[in-house]
Amino acid sequence: MSIRLVGFDADDTLWRSEDYYRDAQAQFERIVAGYVDLDDAGDRMHAIEKRNLALFGYGAKGMTLSMLEAAVAITEARISAADMHSIIDLGKGLLRHPVELIPGIREAVADIATDFPVVLVTKGDLFHQEAKVRESGLADAFGRIEIVSEKDAATYARLFREFAVEPREFLMVGNSLRSDIVPVLALGGWGVHMPYHVTWAHEREAGGVPDPSRMREVAHACELPHAVRELHASAQSAFTSPNAR
Repeated sequence: MSIRLVGFDADDTLWRSEDYYRDAQAQFERIVAGYVDLDDAGDRMHAIEKRNLALFGYGAKGMTLSMLEAAVAITEARISAADMHSIIDLGKGLLRHPVELIPGIREAVADIATDFPVVLVTKGDLFHQEAKVRESGLADAFGRIEIVSEKDAATYARLFREFAVEPREFLMVGNSLRSDIVPVLALGGWGVHMPYHVTWAHEREAGGVPDPSRMREVAHACELPHAVRELHASAQSAFTSPNAR
């Protein structure tokens, strides 16, 4: 047995995303700075956004609602209707941002797909993620596209059943240790971590990496095919070992 299926994350793995959220965050902080003199607007915004994840989920719409709530709280309800409207416009801008592929990712996906079936596993707002997949021009590269509300061990275990693969037959490629790598490794799968130059604070809360020998880290998309094939060889060796179960 060996790796039979390779999954790809979308945001900040296939295309740029966090840059736009960082820009919206900076503009939000400039708006509330007109009412209060504080240095922790970003931290307070993150705390509210994290608390709201269970209600709003991930993505631009949830961030927009959290920015509105944070603006009211930080300014003690003194923020104007015009500035509230400006925050709504920030959210609309996030939903309309262009889909800019990570350099070399199209070629990397195509290369890996010559040897392995590939699927897309992403989380966030359904409509927004569907639009980005469509605009990316990569939809046809994937045999299946899954948009989920959370990427944790329970979600991956469900997907493995639906994909009809064992965890040890699955490899995930992504920029987030917390969402893309750690849950898959914990279940016995494999992972290639391709960090993005900026990462949302929530996604940095990964904890330890279980069995790092099942993971490779790359700096650029062009390195992905080699890393995937290297882990595939390791998987084959593990599966044929006399101690393998």
